[in-house]
Amino acid sequence: MFLGSHMSIAGGLHMAFERIRRVGGTALQIFTRNQRQWKVPELTDYDAELFAMAWEQWGDYPIAAHDSYLINLASDKPDLLSRSLLAFAEELRRIEKLSVPYLVTHPGSHLGAGAEEGIRRYAANLDRAIEDSGTAGAMVLLETTAGQGTNLGSTFEELAAIIDASAHPDRLGVCYDTCHTFAAGYDIRTPEAYAATFDAFDRIIGIDRLKFFHLNDTKNEFGSHKDRHEHIGRGEIGEAGFANIVRDPRFRDIPMTLETPKDDDLQDDVRNLTLLRSLAK
Repeated sequence: MFLGSHMSIAGGLHMAFERIRRVGGTALQIFTRNQRQWKVPELTDYDAELFAMAWEQWGDYPIAAHDSYLINLASDKPDLLSRSLLAFAEELRRIEKLSVPYLVTHPGSHLGAGAEEGIRRYAANLDRAIEDSGTAGAMVLLETTAGQGTNLGSTFEELAAIIDASAHPDRLGVCYDTCHTFAAGYDIRTPEAYAATFDAFDRIIGIDRLKFFHLNDTKNEFGSHKDRHEHIGRGEIGEAGFANIVRDPRFRDIPMTLETPKDDDLQDDVRNLTLLRSLAK
């Protein structure tokens, strides 16, 4: 089982490995640059070499990158869309240079145009960004969302529609965020609810598309459409829901990372990962 966390790249991309080693993680998610700025610094050959060396020292464990929160490929605003296309293409080029296989992304916001039009725009612009990037193999993982505001991707049907509309479905997978899906109305707290949720996922999207998990409990009630992460077992999902996931043999080789609150000492990650491992037994 590959369990880990999202880690800071403060001090350099390679420093994420020092942090994931401190918590005993065997899966990692990072940003490849400041996720709240449009300006993207150059990724030098030296940066990539340091990253590769640190990865090798950590071990043969899986990594995903998450794209910038500023990007919205479903926008109809010319300036925002232009910036988003350039930024997303660059994100793909960066992970290819780092040999990171997955780029996790929120599927954008339709900004009032409606889900159908938003999906059409998003799929077309995602295709354009993939093509503009000049990359060959990096996979884009559409993250399940909570359904706040005009955000796309809170239903399995919307994610499936994006994949179906894309000219590059072979480059698309899904990252399943437990907080987001619970907020969107997909329950995993009991064996029966869990089975129904993943039966629906398999029927609508296909379980083979599920490539990555974000394991986050939630501060808000079921179906709230609010995205507020909580420590494992301390929120509305509870330990039983996470036990259902970490004990599922279908997901034994799927990387799972925390995005839960933590301080610089990383002890919150240690506690959450220890609990998840105990639930898996």
